[in-house]
Amino acid sequence: MIEDARRLPEDTLIETDIAIIGAGAAGITIARELAGTNLRICLLESGGLEFEQDTQNLYLGENGGRWYFPLESARLRYFGGSTNHWGGWCRPLTPIDFEARDWIPHSGWPITRAELDPYYERAQPVTETGPFRYDATAFWEEQVGAKMLPFSRGLITTTFFQYSPPTRFGTRYRKDIEQAANVRALLHATVTEIETSEAGAEVTGLRVASLGGPSFRVRARRYILATGAIENPRLLLLSNRAQPAGVGNTHDLVGRYFMEHPHIPGVANMVTSRPEAFNAAYTQHLSLADNIVHSALIPTEALLRRERLQHAVFTIGVMDVYTAENLAGAAPADDQRARDIFDLQRDLDPPRETDHPPAGYNDWPPAGSLGANCALGCACEQAPNPDSRVTLSEERDALGLRRARLDWRLSETDKLSLNRIVRALSEEFGALGLGRVRPALSDDGNWPEEVLGGYHHMGTTRMADSPEHGVVDANCRVHGVDNLYIAGSSVFTTSGASNPTLTLVALALRLADHLRTQLS
Repeated sequence: MIEDARRLPEDTLIETDIAIIGAGAAGITIARELAGTNLRICLLESGGLEFEQDTQNLYLGENGGRWYFPLESARLRYFGGSTNHWGGWCRPLTPIDFEARDWIPHSGWPITRAELDPYYERAQPVTETGPFRYDATAFWEEQVGAKMLPFSRGLITTTFFQYSPPTRFGTRYRKDIEQAANVRALLHATVTEIETSEAGAEVTGLRVASLGGPSFRVRARRYILATGAIENPRLLLLSNRAQPAGVGNTHDLVGRYFMEHPHIPGVANMVTSRPEAFNAAYTQHLSLADNIVHSALIPTEALLRRERLQHAVFTIGVMDVYTAENLAGAAPADDQRARDIFDLQRDLDPPRETDHPPAGYNDWPPAGSLGANCALGCACEQAPNPDSRVTLSEERDALGLRRARLDWRLSETDKLSLNRIVRALSEEFGALGLGRVRPALSDDGNWPEEVLGGYHHMGTTRMADSPEHGVVDANCRVHGVDNLYIAGSSVFTTSGASNPTLTLVALALRLADHLRTQLS
């Protein structure tokens, strides 16, 4: 059942078994998993079924560190959450991402990739993606009908992204929530405080408000906070009536270790005289029978371990395709970029004026192409940094709550690691005679002013075995609080270089199983 909380009488008390705060990918996944059980579920969503500007404005906040997107533009605050505008990129974290790596301070999840694999498999149909076989090269070569690049130096390997349609959870799964007899979804229901016992060891209820509507309370046996890696710590910090530092913040870790995947525009340029060596999956979203895939390039585990590096993932984007006609004559004199490309191309393989290759597989490369200029797109792992964090601003929103303040910080090691992996790409392409890679980043630890993110918020209520190192335990329960759990990418201990949605859905499925066992 879905209803509008603005129609509730003032001071209503709702009693339930499980209260889920936030109806995004994690919250809706948990509610669906528990639908049809004997557990009463109350799903609280701050927004409505469609975008509303006054609700979205509750996301307004401050950026106090390096430049970042305006906070209100980084998430959507209505039923379905940010799946209402996600791009659908899906790929699991790799096994090494879960390990405690002595060269990355604060790394090491309390669970392994193997423990999460069954839930990754179950997450595939939830995100409407294909088989859980991301690194099975032979399988994908058969599916694609072409060979992957035969890298020979052991530095780089090929993996795959699969694409969700993308699944808009609020639309795709709305009927499931509406028809679940044991699920009560309340729209326009913004949780303003998590109430706890005086010692902070137990949540006793939620205070909830509606913009222009009533205030009410929810009391449950278990509570799940699933509002994202900025709003999750914000609400914990705001809930400081019993504990001045906020809920679950005994060790001052709530809001710390904010991570993103730094995206560097033009991180490197590649010129190749053998575009036919790259099958179509490297250069475009390739539609197969049941799903859409795109090849990606990642450092090998051996390289990461040997040179003590952080992870990264690269995709290839074709900027220009060259033919005998547009390479004929003198190098351009008025365009430095074009002149450099021209010189590189001629140096690698002088144009063959009578050679007009036919179109390749899936029209890649285009007929007549003798070379191509490609941009390498990149997202890299950010090492956990306690000074990269979310705190509270002095400004207040329309409900009188202090807004979030983000201080995103990158380190020198993040940059140096990325530089080394770009050089490894250059070595592998050179060894295959595919072309030349020209890095655009300076070869030092100084980040350029323009560093974007992927809107991938992670890590502000991180998972760890002990409360001295994290906010939640291996089951996503807040340390020291018996009945409060956190869902979503804020529990990530490290970020890896994979888009977070598939992993957060897998973790949500795992949490649903845990609660089903606990409360049945």
